Amino acid sequence: MPDTSFRPFETLIDRDSALGMLREAVTGADDGELFLERRRSEVMSFDDGRVRQASYDAAEGFGLRAVCGETTGYGHSTEISEAALKRACETARLAVGDGGGTLADAPRATNLRLYTDADPMADAVFAVKLDTLREIDAFARALDPRVVQVTATLAASIQEVEILRPEGHSVRDVRPMARLNVSVIVEEGGRRESGGMGGGGRFGLTGLIARDHWEGVTREALRIALVNLSAEAAPAGVMDVALGAGWPGILLHEAVGHGLEGDFNRKKTSAFAGLMGQRVAAPGVNVLDDGTIPDRRGSITVDDEGTPGAKNMLIEDGILVGYMQDRQNARLMGVAPTGNGRRESYGHTPMPRMTNTYMTGGSVSPGDIVADVKDGIYAVGFGGGQVDITNGKFVFSCTEAYRVRNGKIGAAIKGATLIGDGATALQKIRAIGNDFAMDPGIGNCGKAGQWVPVGVGQPTVLIGGLTVGGSAA
Repeated sequence: MPDTSFRPFETLIDRDSALGMLREAVTGADDGELFLERRRSEVMSFDDGRVRQASYDAAEGFGLRAVCGETTGYGHSTEISEAALKRACETARLAVGDGGGTLADAPRATNLRLYTDADPMADAVFAVKLDTLREIDAFARALDPRVVQVTATLAASIQEVEILRPEGHSVRDVRPMARLNVSVIVEEGGRRESGGMGGGGRFGLTGLIARDHWEGVTREALRIALVNLSAEAAPAGVMDVALGAGWPGILLHEAVGHGLEGDFNRKKTSAFAGLMGQRVAAPGVNVLDDGTIPDRRGSITVDDEGTPGAKNMLIEDGILVGYMQDRQNARLMGVAPTGNGRRESYGHTPMPRMTNTYMTGGSVSPGDIVADVKDGIYAVGFGGGQVDITNGKFVFSCTEAYRVRNGKIGAAIKGATLIGDGATALQKIRAIGNDFAMDPGIGNCGKAGQWVPVGVGQPTVLIGGLTVGGSAA
């Protein structure tokens, strides 16, 4: 079988010429690189008994960056050629002006290998993927007569990047991704509710389309839908909230994680700016961002500047000890890059972004945590949310939650929202469970119009005194 891997300096552009133009563009600059990318992806979706989507996309291009102080010059193109690169160099060069900068040291090399470089789209032919989606639809409908709609989606992609530095150092990374999602709508007595489940990571489709896997995913989607079908209106007020393990870590990601990204802290627009070395959370709270977990959705062998992925402690025993950094913000803040320089594609500049962000486990059993809730809720599923980075204030919608009174889990509730701010919520953590879990591999993170895959995780956690929004009288 012929090698069809992305080798731009062998097939599209001369490496020496590209390096010469890059060096010219960053003369007198503090930093810069040439980022080349090819991305291929496919999505198949089966909805309400028929194929809703079957798409295949392919794109390639480059982005060239020159950084001088706080200013960034960037040129990019879908055409990987010397002519296009020359124009991009002229554009990026405008940010450098008269120069005066000292080129930063190149990222260190790594032999880290966190995921396969095999193409996940090649794991099964079109007919097998389509038959799997049909089987999921039929299986869900056979499980319960109240099922009125099923949506099943398979997605796979592979991103190939090569990053060339002015010193002549270059690094390649091949990043696979696969995901299966199932959504179920049930109806009874004129009331309709939905439930969804899915997951994936940096691996192939084979395990996701195995029957023993998708049956479990489908059953869980149906379970959540049926829970919501019988749910009561959520209460409102200030009350204790127990958060489940795994995916509820999305609240940590949004309400705290973004506030610990270097650019917001350098510009002093984060609620955590200027608090390094101070207590920002209850004792026992440890928060990390770890891009080195094998096969995880948010993991990266190297970031999009060529810095190796890393395991970074952000909050240790409640004390703020680190921020997530790309190269530019790290240099301006006088610290080392942390492997968090990420970009959506060659058409975007990198910035500090999370990878897999999580709170480590404690020593309390989940049952004891719930038993400590006298009047509150137990939230195990979340949907959308909004966060203001400047003050950490958040509003999150629960997709699966339960009323808790006197330590007993009661009826499911619908329409609950959690309202608060990240810094205060961290201080109000009263118990940390021993059931740490990562999410199933479903996270995407948006920032400044760019989207990247991420992971989240946590154990069961008890927060005292969050505001719960609901509609119950």
